Amino acid sequence: MSHLKIFIDLTRLNKPIGFMLLFWPCSWGLAYAYQVNNNTGLLIYYLFLFFLGSVLMRSAGCIVNDIVDKDYDRKVSRTKKRPIASGKITITRSVFYVIFLCALAFLILLQFNFLTILLGMSSMFLAFTYPFMKRFTYWPQLFLGITFNWGIIMSWSAMNNSISPEIVILYMSAIFWTLGYDTIYGTQDMSEDEIIGLKSTSIKFKKNLKLFVFFSYSIVSVMILYLFRFYLGLNLFSFLILIFLFTLIFQLFNFHKNKPETCLKMFKLNNLSGLIMFTSIILIGF
Repeated sequence: MSHLKIFIDLTRLNKPIGFMLLFWPCSWGLAYAYQVNNNTGLLIYYLFLFFLGSVLMRSAGCIVNDIVDKDYDRKVSRTKKRPIASGKITITRSVFYVIFLCALAFLILLQFNFLTILLGMSSMFLAFTYPFMKRFTYWPQLFLGITFNWGIIMSWSAMNNSISPEIVILYMSAIFWTLGYDTIYGTQDMSEDEIIGLKSTSIKFKKNLKLFVFFSYSIVSVMILYLFRFYLGLNLFSFLILIFLFTLIFQLFNFHKNKPETCLKMFKLNNLSGLIMFTSIILIGF
């Protein structure tokens, strides 16, 4: 039983916000593609596959991140009790888990068309280089946005076997969404990260955090409104877009860099934001 608990802690399965924020962009792409082909059965099946893939790849990514950051994690109060940092599990066993999880994810990837398989394989490079970014650049959150939202492109291609300009707009909007919410998340460890030499947008913009998050979320808002106005269209359910934007504004006014608990709470609110956006795209066809 203790081994199971260690595995759950290692993969963060007890903290579903991580894999849900990976899954929601996939669901956006699938919902958008559904407006084109109207294949309900395929939509439900692919939602299931992308959800499983999100859980598996997020879990593998967490392990890789902990292997790479083990020495740094020991110096940060929030992360020093993680299984690898605290010595509860060996690197060898952790690597085995990564290989096992990636193998399962690959089996899921094989259920899609060739273009989606290629896109999925290319995302592996992004996923496993991300943990190193905080050592070299103040923009790891931007790199995370590029990585975490790749599922928008993949899910569209899985349904339509193509890549379209409007899905790229949705992908770019999601990148800035991640840039905003992960900057809020990174604010929790800002002071300790700065001491041990790690970089983040939270540190780079520490004197103007809210202004930077406002800038990121403003770009999201403009792109989403443009997409709905000129591509998806508007109907009685369009008010959901405004609710999505309201959740971003709410975060902006309610996180405070000197109160880490508010940063975590506002970060987690993005699970609701992702659900609302998925619902708004689905219902736009009715």
